[in-house]
Amino acid sequence: MRVLVTGGAGYIGSLTTLQLLQAGHEVLVLDNFSNAKPAVLGRVAQLAGREPAFEQGDVRDGALLRRLLAGQGVEAVMHFAGLKAVSESVHKPLEYFDNNVQGSLSLLSAMRDTGVRTLVFSSSATVYGLAETMPLREDAPTGTTNPYGRSKLMVEQMLQDLAAADPAWSLCALRYFNPVGAHPSGLLGEDPQGIPNNLMPFIAQVAVGRRAALQIFGRDYPTVDGTGVRDYIHVQDLATGHLAALGHVHGRPGWHVFNLGTGRSHSVLEVLRAYEAACGRALAHEFVPRRGGDVAQSWADPARAESALNWRAELSLAQMCEDSWRWQSQNPNGYD
Repeated sequence: MRVLVTGGAGYIGSLTTLQLLQAGHEVLVLDNFSNAKPAVLGRVAQLAGREPAFEQGDVRDGALLRRLLAGQGVEAVMHFAGLKAVSESVHKPLEYFDNNVQGSLSLLSAMRDTGVRTLVFSSSATVYGLAETMPLREDAPTGTTNPYGRSKLMVEQMLQDLAAADPAWSLCALRYFNPVGAHPSGLLGEDPQGIPNNLMPFIAQVAVGRRAALQIFGRDYPTVDGTGVRDYIHVQDLATGHLAALGHVHGRPGWHVFNLGTGRSHSVLEVLRAYEAACGRALAHEFVPRRGGDVAQSWADPARAESALNWRAELSLAQMCEDSWRWQSQNPNGYD
């Protein structure tokens, strides 16, 4: 297929673009480089043996989207473009609704106008909010604790309404559970701008000497060791899940939603110890108060994805940390 990948130079988008190219698809990347670097696409081409087509631009630019969709023979869209930091969204809610919700509305309108009817959307497990029953299934109640999660849930609701209104659409939301790790080559990985908002890239920057110590937000959660518990999934497994979802939903109209997680949970301290094993030394850390919008625990029931997509996460926490450390140690300053 010819696939438009919005945010295709970002962390998850770039790894998925690589797998699409390796699977034989033609890929058109759209990215505004607000949280990505141009060097990413050269590394994707190096690993794939061929380049994706590329257009620099913003997903809120409807005229640009219509030109790309109509003129490039696009058959499906993978939509990664969006802001993604929970804590930042608490302080900048309007920016998150503008980028994530308005950007998705602009994309869907352009798809409608150009006859492209297949979309795989980058959603999040934050749509489950303060769920008390674990593991989380796709039919669990939704309700979020922060503007980032609300922006993802708003887009999911748009997709559900669109699928109900027009049976020509094939619309899929993939609810991620904490993507981590890097490409095993060390060429592609997570390179957040500014202070990392997620756990593993922060640990990685401590390990490589860019930051003095890891801040652990909260040690009084009702969990195994008092720190937050999450389902961490290797970004390679996550990218494979996107290809499986694309193959499943294209030509299968309706609304589809899948958890992409491992079904296993790890605390912050467990991740820290695994990273220390990967890099071979103890890492400085300190406990600080909880962050607004964080939940105590969250992990997936991935059974639906295993059954419908014939997909499951294969890589361990140790492999996630080893690949992350390989990326960070080979690229201490990221892509710069």
